[in-house]
Amino acid sequence: MRIKSIKELNLKDKRTFLRVDFNVPLKGGVIEDDTRIEEALPTIKYALDKGAKLILATHLGRPKGEKKAEYSLKSVADYINKKYFRLAFVDDCIGESVKKAIDGLGSGEAILLENLRFYKGEEKNDPTFVKALSEFTEVYVNDAFGTSHREHASVYGLALKIKDKGAGFLIEKEVNALDKLIVNPEKPFAAILGGAKVSDKIGVIESLLDKIDKLFIGGAMAYTFLKFNGFKVGKSLIEIEMLPTIDKIYKKAMDKNVEIFLPVDHLASTSLDGQPIRLDNEDIDDNLMGLDIGEKTIEKYKRALKDVKTILWNGPMGVFEKDQYSKGTFEIANFISSLDAFSVVGGGDSVSAVHKAGVADKISHISTGGGASLEYIEKGSLPCIDILKY
Repeated sequence: MRIKSIKELNLKDKRTFLRVDFNVPLKGGVIEDDTRIEEALPTIKYALDKGAKLILATHLGRPKGEKKAEYSLKSVADYINKKYFRLAFVDDCIGESVKKAIDGLGSGEAILLENLRFYKGEEKNDPTFVKALSEFTEVYVNDAFGTSHREHASVYGLALKIKDKGAGFLIEKEVNALDKLIVNPEKPFAAILGGAKVSDKIGVIESLLDKIDKLFIGGAMAYTFLKFNGFKVGKSLIEIEMLPTIDKIYKKAMDKNVEIFLPVDHLASTSLDGQPIRLDNEDIDDNLMGLDIGEKTIEKYKRALKDVKTILWNGPMGVFEKDQYSKGTFEIANFISSLDAFSVVGGGDSVSAVHKAGVADKISHISTGGGASLEYIEKGSLPCIDILKY
């Protein structure tokens, strides 16, 4: 089975509901990063060029089913109008005012609906909310990969209800890239996983052990692995309840001949804002917390990565938002970008890191969906993508 493409749909003069991901970072009503808007532009431009009456819909933040001014998409609409293309804005996403605004659309014109999550029915996939969306939808297109692991109304329920449906170019790009990781990836294949919690990534770790040759652990989750191996971790963030699971990971890794790499030194401190203290071995003193991988670890990881042909990176190596604890993450980002390998970076923090390191253009694929990309790798598909297949 394959995903039906937007190119296979007749969009001319059709009320086309395009689910995008405009969940952009806003500060004081100002967009700080418009990457998600840019990623959606090829699909939007195609639909407008084909004469669609284009209905753009997205969520923004977590308003929890309430209409909150700070989560309004009005500022996003204004930004798009100034920088990219003309579109109207309607201050609701269902109801008579929305229907009237959509009725006024001409061929090749676009409108942006208000935040879908202003209604509890969006996240609950409520049939009444789905029906309200379907009343003005003739063609459905999903291009919001980052939310396609959630069975919400606009990405799941509506797609089930509309006969003429398909995927936008961003979803096609994501699926093609991630399939290279899970269907006969070129060897050696390395996964670099960081971030705060082992529990957040246990499913993908277990799945990856069937495919990878090397697993590199960084970030706070490394301290739970080190604790399992008998090292002192001081005040570092750990998940004691995950120790039996890590035992299973090591047993499966041994069975699959996968080598696991852990930090051999650290940058630590008494607090997140404290001055870094270099620790030259695995142990962390009782009054300290690990906040970044050390120089020896960076060099060890580089040596082990230099021959790989496929790389997945999800999660930073340390608290890279703090300059004094950013070196591990930025060094790994730069090294990955220099390799002759197919590289995929996913997860908000990792994506931010490759952009800040100035190497984003040297990464083979930057995924727009952190949790979605991990779930796709773990399960081989996502519910909201499956329903777009023939």
